[in-house]
Amino acid sequence: MSVIGTPAFDFYIGIDYSGAKTPTASLKGWRVYMAGKASLPLEVHPPPSPRKYWTRRGIAEWLVARLGKGVPTLVGVDHGFSFPLRYFERCSLPLD
Repeated sequence: MSVIGTPAFDFYIGIDYSGAKTPTASLKGWRVYMAGKASLPLEVHPPPSPRKYWTRRGIAEWLVARLGKGVPTLVGVDHGFSFPLRYFERCSLPLD
């Protein structure tokens, strides 16, 4: 719990996520932003690659690396509707 005015997390990540046909499809509309406790959000660009824009796989790999550092981080994903049913089945999650 945080005191009013004191951020509870060290970093805040927001992802504007649109659909794509495959995990490696690069989409212009995908955006990743990150802010620290005392910094304004800045856009995070994908790592250098033949693809100009983020891919689902690229975002997932980037998040795994960021979150693996053990720094308290809150991630919000602007994702329409829901994750695919296959995700819930694979992770044995309830559909509610």
